[in-house]
Amino acid sequence: MPRQGNKSRWRSVAIASLVPVFLGGSTAAQESEPRARPQGERMRLPDAVKRALPSVVALRALIPVTARSAEQLGTERAGHGVVVDEQGLVLTVGYLIMEAETIEIIESNGRRISASVLAYDYESGFGLVRAALPLRAQPVPFGDSDILKFRDVLTVAGHGGEEAAQRAVVVDRREFAGYWEYLLENAIFTSPPFNLFGGAALLSDDGTLMGIGSLFVGDAYRAHGGTLPGNMFIPINRLKPVWEVMKSGRRPGVPKPWIGVYTQEVQGRLIVAYVSPDSPAEKAGLRRGDIIRDVGGAEVEAIADFYRKLWASGSSGAMVRLGIERDGVPEEILVRSIDRYKYLKLDSSL
Repeated sequence: MPRQGNKSRWRSVAIASLVPVFLGGSTAAQESEPRARPQGERMRLPDAVKRALPSVVALRALIPVTARSAEQLGTERAGHGVVVDEQGLVLTVGYLIMEAETIEIIESNGRRISASVLAYDYESGFGLVRAALPLRAQPVPFGDSDILKFRDVLTVAGHGGEEAAQRAVVVDRREFAGYWEYLLENAIFTSPPFNLFGGAALLSDDGTLMGIGSLFVGDAYRAHGGTLPGNMFIPINRLKPVWEVMKSGRRPGVPKPWIGVYTQEVQGRLIVAYVSPDSPAEKAGLRRGDIIRDVGGAEVEAIADFYRKLWASGSSGAMVRLGIERDGVPEEILVRSIDRYKYLKLDSSL
């Protein structure tokens, strides 16, 4: 037993020291956790990255208290965006601007410009805003996020120049299933964490945009029984198939069935953690604590599996038959799905 404990300890040291080693920091023997950069110490960034930093802007959004997302995401949201074309388009993460009534862009020189939501793609998680006036920053070109692999070193950048940028390591590429009926294939996970992650730019050393910051996650790196915290980024290649549609102000794709449940996996079972008010799930009688066992008779094994079976029911409006367990008793519930864009208070053009 003591020998197993020592093995576990040294595995944890190796995992925690992964990031500083790849970033040119201390070795595992010297330090067991990623260290913060000493105050005043300037990080060396590639020249191409430095040139891209002024194109990372700040975003401020005000959302009406009546918005569907206000309860979960708040009515005042702040984050970042990246200038991506000559016409004043800024790419960000969708939840920052979802149902926004007012948006303000703050450029690197402090200039403030009003903006409006141009497009929002719930499937990928990207949002696109349009500035009311021309922006002075040069657009950041898209990179090829498919080439990113474990141990690649990049730069995570927020609004604020070099002081708001840090080097990070790609610690995983894997599927991400969000509890809000969201599934992202081949997401990019980096470490150490970047605190102001929402809409942050993930930049390669040649100054191209590889991804947009979405989340903080406690298990960005998973191996040998240990984890490292970090961030999840939406890969820029996920944007490319819908880019032309989004920049024209239209919504991409055919609407999938949405029912409005937040789920989580507990001991191999899929539990309803929250039911969106006035959603199809609530109207059908689904409750917090219900266990989802199957969709249309097909057993559900995990969150991602649930979404795939749900979306296989047809387009929005399809009737979904859920097999659930409530208080130990199996039941069957019929849910009439809807288009989530119609549930959210979005501009009619979306």
